[in-house]
Amino acid sequence: MRARRRVVGRLAAWSVLETAQTFLTGYALARALDAGFLAGRVDVGLGWLAAAALAVVVGAYGTGRVYGAVAALVEPLRDRLVRHVVERGVRDADRGALSRLTQQVEIARDTFAGLVMVSRSFVFTAAGALIGLFSLAPALLLVVAPPLVAGVALFTLTLRPLTRRQEAFLVADEELADRLGTVCPGLRDITAAGAEDPVAADAGARIAAEQCAARSLARWGVLRVVALAIGGQLPIVLLLATAPWLLAHGVTPGALVGALAYVTQSLLPALQNLIHGLGTSGSRLAVVLRRLAPDTPAPTKSSAPVNAPAPDTTPAPGPTPPGRPPAAVTLSSLTFAYGPASEPVIDGLDLSVPHGTHLAVVGPSGIGKSTLTALIAGLLAPTGGSVGIHPAPDRPGPDLPVPGHPGHPTRVLIPQEAYVFTGTLAENLGQLRPDRVPERELLAAAEAVGLSALLDRLGGPTAEVDPGALSSGERQLIALTRAYLARASLALLDEATCHLDPAAEERVERAFARRGGTLVVVAHRISSALRADRVLVMDGRRTEYGSHDDLLERSPLYRDLVGAWSPVGEAPAVPAAPPAHRPGTSHPALPLRDPDGVDTVAGAGLPRDRRHVVAYGPVGQMEASGDLRDGGPLGGQ
Repeated sequence: MRARRRVVGRLAAWSVLETAQTFLTGYALARALDAGFLAGRVDVGLGWLAAAALAVVVGAYGTGRVYGAVAALVEPLRDRLVRHVVERGVRDADRGALSRLTQQVEIARDTFAGLVMVSRSFVFTAAGALIGLFSLAPALLLVVAPPLVAGVALFTLTLRPLTRRQEAFLVADEELADRLGTVCPGLRDITAAGAEDPVAADAGARIAAEQCAARSLARWGVLRVVALAIGGQLPIVLLLATAPWLLAHGVTPGALVGALAYVTQSLLPALQNLIHGLGTSGSRLAVVLRRLAPDTPAPTKSSAPVNAPAPDTTPAPGPTPPGRPPAAVTLSSLTFAYGPASEPVIDGLDLSVPHGTHLAVVGPSGIGKSTLTALIAGLLAPTGGSVGIHPAPDRPGPDLPVPGHPGHPTRVLIPQEAYVFTGTLAENLGQLRPDRVPERELLAAAEAVGLSALLDRLGGPTAEVDPGALSSGERQLIALTRAYLARASLALLDEATCHLDPAAEERVERAFARRGGTLVVVAHRISSALRADRVLVMDGRRTEYGSHDDLLERSPLYRDLVGAWSPVGEAPAVPAAPPAHRPGTSHPALPLRDPDGVDTVAGAGLPRDRRHVVAYGPVGQMEASGDLRDGGPLGGQ
């Protein structure tokens, strides 16, 4: 509410109409009696009653406008809570996220709206009634105000204990429900194992704990009734008991009746709504918000908070040794897990990628290759360690810790599912450029990446693009050309060519290499690794980094990946391969009974295979028939 002072001001302005309505409820009645009916002037009495009726109509109009102001306060709170619940559910694999999203967020929204309404109503109603009492006779205020203040004060003192006991009751109820949900499906096993007594004792203890919490909550609930009696009903008794004294000291009969109207028609209902609203709904809101509030992050082994951006501990590049280019990307003890209880996908990775390097990232499916590119791009926050992006030598500027500064022109990520929007082709290709791309530069980029044929078929740069009419490969070519035209010195290709044939993929990668800057490619074909300067082999903590030849010598996983993809007719990628793996012989693409449960498929040497290898590896590493050089199927399959 502090952040939306303008909305609160509008809410207060419309609530003033209710103050006027409350004021006239008692004042108009008193004047109608004293100056009208008791004085024999019926017309005057009816006039004051008409004024009170008109005030009710005006107050109703103000109340209608109040709901709009309350919505302007409530809906942003709901949006903020929904965003937090979804983020925590995705990040921490929170099993309670669905309940929080569908029930607790709505409870918080509705309860907060109700609290704003009853609190606002009590404040402005009490103000109107107290002003009216003072206007009728100051002595009336001395009779009504002290018990009202005492009742509100007593109720205020019970709010915090009530909230704690409400939460204790809810926790005990949830624990009991959770335990019964575990016990009930296993009653037969409990009986068979003779475990009835300990299970019953445990359930009985939880039932007793909930009963104790309920009794404590009920005892504190009695104080709400006492507060309502003191603040709302005691003033009625005092007005009646002191009526002779008030009438003897100048209070008119009409003023006394108006005071009773103020208490019975305004103060008592407003106080009753406040006590029930804050006492019940307010406690629930406090409990729900505590459940929805961000958890206190626990430190990880790298002393970085879980699910929070790690501090930028990347050392400054410092002087670069002669002959060695400066680093473009530095990873220091990089760790990432998708939840506090999850195994790290990346664990303690240290890496330095020099500027101008063409790096290929390979490894089994699900090992964390796409996660690594998301961390470098700043889409994910490390749970440990740090990522540093350093400016290119020809682009001086401060080091860029990741995550941070989304959209920074230092880097560009092209994901597997390319994004193309409805608009002209030139608008799609120039999306990452702040200025308009000259047509000559746009055509040159299209020629370099291999988009020219599609560009001509669509009708040139000014042609309208229908994303639904494009194939996956065509959308990837558009996204790749868009990234090629960007000013970024670091390009991240996360299987961004998976829908292209090998020749088109090679053309794209060579175009980015000639473009300059640093290129990181998540490879889905081993040919990408053969074209790269350096290769990063990801296999959990057993990460290897080096050239293609170096990794063939020291990385068994890399040898397996290369061996499974060796084309027929070429020299084997692994030196001194067993005879079964030499070209021209028939061999299984994978060992028998491979752990992925994939049936083995024969490699080269089968009849009608046109001397091509079908690489049938783990999921995500299998070439489709369209990837074969002749574009045809193997044996009709």
